[in-house]
Parts: sequence; C-alpha cells; structure tokens
Amino acid sequence: MGTGERSIQGTVLITGASGFIGGRLRDALLDAGADVVALRRAGSPESRRGRSAVVDYEDRDGLRRLVEKERPALVFHVAGATKGVTYGDFQRANVMPTQNLVDALRDAFPEVRRFVHVSSLASYGPSRRDAPLREDGPRRPIEFYGKSKLEAELAVEAVGSAFPWTILRPAGVYGPGDADYFELFKTVERGLNVFFGNRDRWFSAVYVDDLVRVALDAAASDATRGKGYFVCDGAPLTWGDFQDHIVRASGRRVVTLNLPELIVDLAAFAGELVTRIDGKPRLFNRQKALMGAQEAWTCQSDALRADTGYTPTVGVAEGVARTLAWYRAERWV
Repeated sequence: MGTGERSIQGTVLITGASGFIGGRLRDALLDAGADVVALRRAGSPESRRGRSAVVDYEDRDGLRRLVEKERPALVFHVAGATKGVTYGDFQRANVMPTQNLVDALRDAFPEVRRFVHVSSLASYGPSRRDAPLREDGPRRPIEFYGKSKLEAELAVEAVGSAFPWTILRPAGVYGPGDADYFELFKTVERGLNVFFGNRDRWFSAVYVDDLVRVALDAAASDATRGKGYFVCDGAPLTWGDFQDHIVRASGRRVVTLNLPELIVDLAAFAGELVTRIDGKPRLFNRQKALMGAQEAWTCQSDALRADTGYTPTVGVAEGVARTLAWYRAERWV
C-alpha cells in the first residue's frame, strides 16, 4: 500500500512484523522512510525488508538495552496470540510482552514520541445488535483472548504520562495475507457458502490498509495521546452480508448451507479433546465457540473520526474483491 506524501523520520520498533497486520504496517513505515527494526522471537522468520532484532520478552534487561541502543522515535506493538490452551498461555503471549515493553520504554527511553498498542474489540466483549461498542462503555471481555487484551491495555494505561501512548481496538481485520477469513474465501471458491448458525449475527470489520493508515495517523496526532479507539469501516453487517460479498466477487455458483450451531459446539469439544492429547491449541475450542455464539461484535469509530478525521477508504465490497484477487494471484485458492 502506498503512504502518499507521508514521511516518517527516525527509528521505529515494531512487533509482529511477520504477521498479517504487522507486515503491512512494516512495509508502510519503510515506504515512508523510517528506519524499521522488527522485534522477533528466536525462531520466527526474519523480516523481508528492514532490520530485525531477536528478543526474549521475558528478558527485561535485554529489552532495556535494546531500547537504549535504538532510541526509537515510535514503537508499534502489534504482536500477540489469538490461540491458546490456558489463560496463562494468553498472558505470556499478550500481557507479559506488553508490560515488559512499556517498562523498558519508561526506564530507558521515555522520550519516545509514541507507543501505539494494537489491541482488539474483544477487550470490551460483545455488543448488542442495536448498540455498537463505544469507548466510554464498560469493558466486559468474555473469554481468555479478550481478557488478556484488556489486561495488556491496563498495563499501557498504567504508564500514565510517563511517555505518550495510544491504544487501537480494531474490529475484524481482513485483507491480503489474512489467514483467518481466508477459509471463507477458500470455501466459496470451492462452490460452498457455509454458515454455522451465524448467518444473521452482526459484526464490524475493517480492511487492513485502513487500519495501517489509522496506526500511522494516531502516532502522529497530539489529540490521540493517552487515549484508546475502536477502528471499523462504518456500518456493521451480518455474516450473511459479508459472505454474499465474497460470493459476488468470486463469480462462482455456490450451494449455500445453513448448518446448525451444534456442529460448532461439537467441533469445539473435539478440538479440546485433541489438545489434551498433544497440548497444541486448536482454532475450534469452547472459548472460540463462546465468541461465535454472541449476538453481535460491533463498534463505532466516532471518537477516532473526531480526533484524527478518520474516514475508511475501502468499503467491504472493494475490500473483499481486493482480498480475493490477492488470494488468487498468490495461488492460495
């Protein structure tokens, strides 16, 4: 994606650059002229572009030394885990790295211009169909992932005014390179449009490049200091609406199946049984089934619009078409 006339000077640290969102953000930062250092765990792939540094997030002294050496102008914390077996797994992946990163910045280089923490709508929990989440509403996560993202947010907020920070809470993020929504595209390309009792349930979404632009804008705005924001692309939609966009973009003739939600519950139970055997987290588990059973996961971006002028540039129809074109070009489907 292009960044237009945007120019970013200085060193930028980014976590999660090997992932879907982090990779797009890293490329945008490099395109804007930043000296990007991707922080990665041992064994994770090196960045295709820019510099990288291997870190152990449990090594607080090592993080402080890295921050002292790089003296970053900006830090974007995107890394995290959406799968785990126990709440401890999510704490180690989502809370501990956040806590130790903000501690390292506070102790070694509080002159950082901005720390941008990419959280999730899940930190607030589900919404009602007629009441999208707002920043001034209660935070009531219902499962391990959301609870860990809230705990990480609280670690950032506890920094107070020691250095400037901003929290972003995106809704469902899709786009080129995403592996989660990919299964829907792959199934449609094979001639099936499948629902598991969720056809009329509501959610908010945002195209990945709009989220990247928000992250860059928030890092540069004085109005966003010490605040958190939901990020979505406008009006919520149902899963039926979203998958209809995929079907239209695909052009395939499909058979639509409305399967009972019981199948999700059975798959979740089976996934947990297998996990007990090999200890590996599965996509299907009762935590994910609980999320899927909610009436709505929706939000609104009015606060972000007021402080940054945010207007989404990629609607769902265009975003889905771009995403499918990428999957086809890269031979994912």
